[in-house]
Amino acid sequence: MLDHNYDGIRELDNALPPWWKYGFYFTIVVAFIYLLNFHVMGLGKNPTEEYNAEMESARIQKERFEASNKDKIDENKVPMADAAGIKAGQAMFEANCAACHLKDGGGNVGPNLTDDYWLHKGSLNDIFHTIKAGYPDKGMQSWSGKFSPKEISYLASFVKSLHGTKPAAPKPQQGEFWVENLAGDSAALAKPKPDSGVVAKPDSVGIKK
Repeated sequence: MLDHNYDGIRELDNALPPWWKYGFYFTIVVAFIYLLNFHVMGLGKNPTEEYNAEMESARIQKERFEASNKDKIDENKVPMADAAGIKAGQAMFEANCAACHLKDGGGNVGPNLTDDYWLHKGSLNDIFHTIKAGYPDKGMQSWSGKFSPKEISYLASFVKSLHGTKPAAPKPQQGEFWVENLAGDSAALAKPKPDSGVVAKPDSVGIKK
């Protein structure tokens, strides 16, 4: 016993518990193995190397996923198809959509697709969504069960290409006047409907943001 006494509190020299000593010895062994593994033999990976390895593994998995999903389309950034894609979309349109919209898009049971008035907005993203999801309550079925996302993008691109064309017997306007905000303006003015002579209210204008 050491002769330590502080305000009546005596320091004893009792032996440490065996579990504590063995735990301490174990940490020494682990530290020695760690030293050999990482700093002497160089077998282990440091945190930076582990991070780089995980990032490389994630990159490979991403490439495999993208390769297996070539037909996937980002619905927030639907690309306009090239000439071949639009032609493919035209063939699908004439085979599946002409009954309601006519081959020239002038409209029959469905709305006119060539004017500035849209029931569900007229950006390429909006058209893609309309074809994919449909609006069954308004007679527009979903085509996601028949066409792949890539094919729907071709079909949407063809519909988009119909804007401004001159169909033989265009159906009167349906929906709201819609203008695509390509210049980055925060607002756009509505055009008057020829058959009413009334200018639509600005809050009825569809703006692509």
